[in-house]
Amino acid sequence: MPTLVMKFGGTSVANLDRIRRAAKRVGVEVAKGYDVIVIVSAMAGKTNELVGWVNETSPLFDAREYDAVVSSGENVTAGLMALTLQEMDIPARSWQGWQVPLMTNSAHSQARIEDIPPHNINQKFAEGMKVAVVAGFQGVSPEGRITTLGRGGSDTTAVAFAAAFGAERCDIYTDVDGVYTTDPRICSKARKLEKISFEEMLELASLGAKVLQTRSVELAMRYKVKLRVLSSFEEQTDEAGTLVVDEEEIMESNVVSGVAYSRDEAKMTVVSVQDRPGVAATIFTALSDGGVNVDMIVQNVSEEGITDMTFSCPTDQVARAEKAMNAVRDAGHLEFESLIVDYDVCKVSVVGIGMRSQSGVAAKMFKILSDEGINIKVITTSEIKISVLIDRKYMELAVQALHDAFELDKAA
Repeated sequence: MPTLVMKFGGTSVANLDRIRRAAKRVGVEVAKGYDVIVIVSAMAGKTNELVGWVNETSPLFDAREYDAVVSSGENVTAGLMALTLQEMDIPARSWQGWQVPLMTNSAHSQARIEDIPPHNINQKFAEGMKVAVVAGFQGVSPEGRITTLGRGGSDTTAVAFAAAFGAERCDIYTDVDGVYTTDPRICSKARKLEKISFEEMLELASLGAKVLQTRSVELAMRYKVKLRVLSSFEEQTDEAGTLVVDEEEIMESNVVSGVAYSRDEAKMTVVSVQDRPGVAATIFTALSDGGVNVDMIVQNVSEEGITDMTFSCPTDQVARAEKAMNAVRDAGHLEFESLIVDYDVCKVSVVGIGMRSQSGVAAKMFKILSDEGINIKVITTSEIKISVLIDRKYMELAVQALHDAFELDKAA
């Protein structure tokens, strides 16, 4: 039988009624003759609640115990989904990560998938099981402990299963009906894209778009997984949602395909460090070892052999960054005057594969922000994206202005 992977996000399984609705969609695919692997997230809000309990108990927590706690939300959903399907007379059972097994490395809370042996699930399919309901977001380490794949990890689980089982398609069901040019809650003119390239989706996901997790897009691009994003709340058709495809499958596209933003950014400045070889390596090695995900980096102009080093990181990693920097100073490996943190910033980005062949996008972006009186604090670019760090109070204005100026409400 052909295999189909269906992933349901937290809002799609937020309560029993929504689980029943999702189960009916699974039933439709079973009736078409598919063996279905269903990947489920925790019910909406449950992971945040569990993370909150961990942080309240231990702000600098043991990541192994963090995984033990926060992975439990998906277990509940998987069991309820399997029970619901059984009530519909569909042979189904739930699977936790260790039962598959989904093998990961030992990087707790940010584990990476190393292998998904298909034997156990395929054996059950051969015995008559029609649906394997797998708890997303979780796996098992070489030491036999539960691991989690990072926030949004159920998307990565789904794509990895599609690759491991040679699935015909991987459908990601969420609370939006596809990938939009920007967040429709901020910009009413946002337009749903019929297709988007893997590269563009990868940039948008990494820059703050919440539709897909970054690593899931990386996996889909690497293993050529046919990926579709669609809503679990709307009527399903063959044309529903947005297809994430190779660039070659897109005939024409706008120069800019989307505007992304991230509220949860902080700007940190290491004040008065020596301007000499090895200082940057010392700073960012310490941050890396401390589990801090650094994004934008700017080194100020040196004066009398002294400079400032500015970088951005997620707001929830500021405490780790401060601890890492103070530790490296206390150990005598680095001298600096102070560490300044600015929480009132956000990142706004424009993305598009058309930027490869057309100049002037950066100039236009900066002019638009200037006309709105928005000051740029930090800039970073790649071949198909430009990102700026600005004051958070201007975030919605910046997104709307850029969306209008690049005419993203119009198809190519």
